[in-house]
Amino acid sequence: MSGEKGPEPKPPAPQVTDLLVAWGTGDESAFEQLVPLVHQELRRLAHREMGREGAGHTLQTTALVNEAYIRLIDASRVQWQDRTHFFAMSARLMRRILVDHARSRKAQKRGGPLRALSLEEALLISPERGSDLVALDDALKALAAFDARKCQVVELRYFGGLTAEESAEALQVSRETILRDWRLAKAWLLRELSESA
Repeated sequence: MSGEKGPEPKPPAPQVTDLLVAWGTGDESAFEQLVPLVHQELRRLAHREMGREGAGHTLQTTALVNEAYIRLIDASRVQWQDRTHFFAMSARLMRRILVDHARSRKAQKRGGPLRALSLEEALLISPERGSDLVALDDALKALAAFDARKCQVVELRYFGGLTAEESAEALQVSRETILRDWRLAKAWLLRELSESA
């Protein structure tokens, strides 16, 4: 028997879903019960997002999780569907926080124009990032205006870390639809990012 600990188990989906539903209907104590159940998963999401940022990023994982909690409290009247919906929304909020932070830093520096990214740099298909999150966010906004579901698929799969099956469940479409949207969204974003280069 080795002394290594495996990854912590995910909280039971029915328990999380029940608490989300109660919280969404105004039960404040449900949020207090929910936090310990989802905290490790939120830290994992935040750590993953922070790992995509360049070295020397001024925002820390703990600060990102705390800001996400604050924004989630403001979103307490969301009609939560289930655990998957919650974590997808959390990932979207973390993305917004990082984009807002990046925009704020750009404004403070009063630097030159934003650099356009390749799709690989934006990490839609590559695990490495030397990116400008603002350019990626602008491309995602353009995609959302053109096809909102494809943008949601990118948010769920890339930012939320959801599988094709979990994304299909969250969007109530088939796994094949998710895979097709994922493929088309990556191609569309690649074209959008290269045209703005």
